[in-house]
Amino acid sequence: MIFGALGLPTLAACTTPLPRWRGSGLSPPASALLDEAAAAHGAGSFASINDLNLRYSGRWHGLVARLQPVLVDAGFRASSEERWLPGTGLVAQAHTGPAGCKHVIRQMPAGGPPVAPAAAADTRTIAEQREDHPTGEVRVFFNGIEATDRDRRDAAALVVDGYALFLLGPLLLDGAWLAQRRVAAEWGGEARITVAGRTEPCDVLQLRLTPGLGFAGEDRLAIYLDRRERLMRRVRFSLNGLESTQGAVAEVDCSEHLTRFGVTWPTRFHERLLRPVPLEVHDWRLTGLDINRGYTAEDLAFLVFAGKAFPPALPLA
Repeated sequence: MIFGALGLPTLAACTTPLPRWRGSGLSPPASALLDEAAAAHGAGSFASINDLNLRYSGRWHGLVARLQPVLVDAGFRASSEERWLPGTGLVAQAHTGPAGCKHVIRQMPAGGPPVAPAAAADTRTIAEQREDHPTGEVRVFFNGIEATDRDRRDAAALVVDGYALFLLGPLLLDGAWLAQRRVAAEWGGEARITVAGRTEPCDVLQLRLTPGLGFAGEDRLAIYLDRRERLMRRVRFSLNGLESTQGAVAEVDCSEHLTRFGVTWPTRFHERLLRPVPLEVHDWRLTGLDINRGYTAEDLAFLVFAGKAFPPALPLA
């Protein structure tokens, strides 16, 4: 269902939540900020992680499940276990909910030659855009049955990439995603934001990713880096990876950071929609985390994690 089809009012208080800009490449101030933020999040330690094991649990706000049932998938996405091999960009998710089990295997874009620059106003469908960009692949299974339709596959790829961005932010943008995507960034000024009851002065980085999140040809981001610790407190992003969310803008607040294994991780997340309507979307937490069990991609190729990938992520103390 397309948001606009509901006849709901557009957001008046924030008419340009992601201003368009035509810059290319990383400006020197943007590059310096990304480097500082990646270091603050623990880039050196993250580079030594072979496998990353996560558990999430959360709740959806009622209206959004009716507006975007395919993306929200509330019947399956109540809690999840996630296994990730950062060096290869392979992610597997096992979601559970009242409707059963959903299993996603996502190969993120691999490094390689730079992708072609995006057109100034790309109005093609997602399927047409993905022909020009190395957007990776995805497989999705609901209670053991593979989904082959485009909407559910697009939604699953968008969720995997989004969760990676929310958890790791500058570690990806200053690392693997620079190799996998064409990243343009510039300093977007200063802002004071309140996240989880705490007000932080932040530097804002405006970014353009080509390809974008999931199977999008392009997405725009704004990340808010606090001026005290250089941690990512908020990320604002376009939702171009699904036909029914084209033109929408959302943001996720990241809070309650903790340091484990030399990396600083957010553990609490809150998502809200900014455009086309102001709407509370999702609250969730990181409840389990461990690293370097020593499994391989073969252990993630099944509908049940195999070998050392099988046990649940260790609970956070």
